[in-house]
Amino acid sequence: MSEKVILTEVVNRVGHLTLNRPERLNALSHDLIIQSISLLEEWGRDPEIGAIVVTGSGRAFCAGGDVSGMGKEDLRSLEQKIDDLRMAQELSWLLYNIPKVTIAAVNGHAMGAGLGICLACDLRIASDQAKFGTAYAKVGFGGDFGTTWLLTQFAGVPKAKELFFLSDIIDANEAHRIGLINRVVAHDSLQTEVRSIAERIAHGPLTSYRYMKANVNLSATADFRTVLDREAETHLRCGMTEDHKEGVTAFMEKRAPKFTGR
Repeated sequence: MSEKVILTEVVNRVGHLTLNRPERLNALSHDLIIQSISLLEEWGRDPEIGAIVVTGSGRAFCAGGDVSGMGKEDLRSLEQKIDDLRMAQELSWLLYNIPKVTIAAVNGHAMGAGLGICLACDLRIASDQAKFGTAYAKVGFGGDFGTTWLLTQFAGVPKAKELFFLSDIIDANEAHRIGLINRVVAHDSLQTEVRSIAERIAHGPLTSYRYMKANVNLSATADFRTVLDREAETHLRCGMTEDHKEGVTAFMEKRAPKFTGR
C-alpha cells in the first residue's frame, strides 16, 4: 500500500488538510501536489465546508521541493517541465483564490515552495517554533509557488529581495514583525488555536467572506475605481442573504447572530 501523502478530515464545517511526508519534512511530491489540488477543488465547491486548514505532519509545515529528486536526469522537454510546474503551482493559486477562507497552521519549517503555500493562505497562524525561508539561492533556483509575488506583497520589495538573495532563515516573531504571518502562538496550543479560529469562520456569513476575500485579493492589483465598482456589486449581493437578515435582527435584539452560511 502506498503511503498517504495527505491526511484529510472534515470536522464542524472545517476541512483539515495535513501534508504527510514527515520523514521528508513534508517536501512536495507529485502525488502530494495532485491529491492536494484535487481536494481543494472539491472542498472549494462544497457548501458544507466553511473554512480550510492546511498544516504538516511531524516537525515541519513543508520543506518545499524534494531535494533528493533534484539534479537527476529528466527526459522531459523544457516546455513539458514548464507545463508541469504551472500545473503544480495551482496549489498556491487555489489556496489564494478559492471562495473559502484558507488558514495555514504553521507547525514548523516553511521553506521554498512551502513558504509559498503558507503565504497563499488567507490567514497564517504560526507556532513559536516555526521557521521561514526562501531557500532557493542555496540550490540555485529562482523561486516558485508564488513566493516572488506573495513576499513582495506582504514584506515589500527591499525585504523580499533580502529574503531571496541571502536565504536567511527567520523565526516566527520576525515573520510576524515583517507581516508574513498574522499571529504567533505557543507550539503546544497551535492546533487548538487554529481550530477555534477556523470553526468561528466556518460558522460565519460565508457569502460575505467569499466576497471579502475576492475583493481584498483584487485590491492587490486593481485601481481604486475598479474596487469601488466591485464593492457596489458584492456589498449588495451580501445584503440579499439570509445571514444579512439574521445579522440585522440579532443586532436589533442585542444578541449574537446565528449564521447559516446562506
